[in-house]
Amino acid sequence: MTERTAIEDLETPVLVVDLDAVGRNIAAMQGYCDEHGFAFRPHIKTHKIPAIAHLQLSAGAVGVTCQKLGEAEVMAAAGVRDILVTFPLVGRAKAERLAALSRTVRISVAADSPRVARDLSDVLSRDGLSVGFLVDCDTALGRTGVQSPKQAADLAVLVDSLPGLRFAGLMTYPTEPESGPWLGAAREMIEALGLQVGRVSGGGTPTAFRTHEIGEVTEIRAGTYVYGDVNCIDDRTVSPEDCAIGIRSMVVSRPTRDRAILDAGSKALSSDPPAYGRDGYGLITKYPDAKIYALDEEHGYVEIRAGLEGLEVGEVVTIIPNHACTAVNMHDETVAHRRGEIVAVWPVAARGKIK
Repeated sequence: MTERTAIEDLETPVLVVDLDAVGRNIAAMQGYCDEHGFAFRPHIKTHKIPAIAHLQLSAGAVGVTCQKLGEAEVMAAAGVRDILVTFPLVGRAKAERLAALSRTVRISVAADSPRVARDLSDVLSRDGLSVGFLVDCDTALGRTGVQSPKQAADLAVLVDSLPGLRFAGLMTYPTEPESGPWLGAAREMIEALGLQVGRVSGGGTPTAFRTHEIGEVTEIRAGTYVYGDVNCIDDRTVSPEDCAIGIRSMVVSRPTRDRAILDAGSKALSSDPPAYGRDGYGLITKYPDAKIYALDEEHGYVEIRAGLEGLEVGEVVTIIPNHACTAVNMHDETVAHRRGEIVAVWPVAARGKIK
């Protein structure tokens, strides 16, 4: 990237983040966790940047959450020392990589099957290593996770019997009202068998600030909160003023009065639709009534409604993406700024780490 001092000077499309807003979001989430006695373990899949992970740790986070081992390897190499990997690690290759990580950092994993537990145990115990294992519990979403408290207890007992693994607790995503009774029943069954439930990890930005109403959870995982996005605006977890992320994009064509074309398409914004009924592929901050109604790989199609002035060729606008996590993964770099002045250009170090 050519040396620039202000985001207005940057070539487009480009991902920018407001560090003042990032700081406010980190402080708000950590403050909530501190007030209610939760450990906080932010999910780095949103920003994928070690420097921001260290800001979160400095604010009081107990460690980080990673979805994939590739993300964990990036964070470990950058000095993060306590990592939870929440995606099931199936197969010997991943078990070997987990073993290598466990030699340098405190790492724990989550999964829902005896197969995963036994395979990890085989590799870890061979080398005299040990990692914490959280039982993944499906309390609301219908994705991964054991399907009943009884299954959670059965898996906990198995994990406790396997060398190389330590039963560390329970995990769920998202944390919904029904999660509390489910997790409470699982904890009671497990403790009745003589095991300790060290932690109960709940997740998700949309529900994070209501976790104290649910019960049982001792640790919160949230990722999107740090940047915000259109979905966060719509579920009111982050205000528009605190949305730190923006895609700077230029109008490159105005073929008709009611259509403009941007240089940010699906390769800059992602093609994620909004989650809460809003229409379009992102929010143009200066023109909230203009709709990005379609995306090609490099083109964003904007509907210009009657009475709207602007969006002429050469104009640069800022777009808040529908989903920050997938938008970030489209970009090699993140330009960090304060009040429009560039303070850092960070490689998106964990970009594409899907293994």
